[in-house]
Amino acid sequence: MALEAGLLEILACPACHSPLDDRSAADTPELVCTGDACGLAYPVRDGIPVLLVDEARRPA
Repeated sequence: MALEAGLLEILACPACHSPLDDRSAADTPELVCTGDACGLAYPVRDGIPVLLVDEARRPA
């Protein structure tokens, strides 16, 4: 389930404030930070983004 376009436009990475990229079509839906230095991936659970740095996956 993809997020609403309007919602994605106002969301930002809580760690570095960069825009987020919607990867909800993948097996594990998530929003990935587009910041070069950050790149954290935040989970989307039941269509709700969990924008907590402690819950984010570090880049590989």
